[in-house]
Amino acid sequence: MIGVVIPAHNEEACLDACLHAVRAAALHPALRSEPVRIVAVLDDCSDGTEAVARAHPVQVLHVQARKVGAARAAGAQHLLEAGARWLAFTDADTVVSPGWLAAQLGLGAQAVCGSVEVDWSAGEHGEPVRQCFERHYRDADGHRHIHGANLGVCALAYRRAGGFAPLACSEDVALVEALQRSGATIAWSAAPRVLTSARTDARARGGFGDTLLAMAP
Repeated sequence: MIGVVIPAHNEEACLDACLHAVRAAALHPALRSEPVRIVAVLDDCSDGTEAVARAHPVQVLHVQARKVGAARAAGAQHLLEAGARWLAFTDADTVVSPGWLAAQLGLGAQAVCGSVEVDWSAGEHGEPVRQCFERHYRDADGHRHIHGANLGVCALAYRRAGGFAPLACSEDVALVEALQRSGATIAWSAAPRVLTSARTDARARGGFGDTLLAMAP
């Protein structure tokens, strides 16, 4: 079984599109009908996020941590106990491609660090931010970016690395560093495609949203 973890804190506006996309990726023919279990981990939500999640055939977990690392860890543990052999992670403001899971598994690595494409359509950032990002970001195989919105790891390597730390941000970086120390084989690939938002009201302070804000002139 393949497991997908999606942490969410007050994501009623974004979660529906995210879940539709993940469910489509779970049906990719390259997966050969292997079961995919999707878990939405709702972290201290006070809006309609739960109603959105329960409109889909996914599992819903609740945590009260306000730490994305704790939410990812809770979802991962739940899926490991259910027998997942592979864990894939994305974010509630991200839309994965239909081939997302197939691409992760097709790379034959113990962990996959994928790149991200940014959705600038909302226009929350000015053109200088977009241009700065595109100058400095490498969306190609061999990149060294780490995104919780596009990350996969086999169960054995995840356990060996100690899993996600309960951090408020950079939990993805900490996990990948632990995977490197443990000797896991990591694919730094642009093959698993995701489209993530460029919103300015980031949920995790110090995360990708704040990285974009820091590029403003």
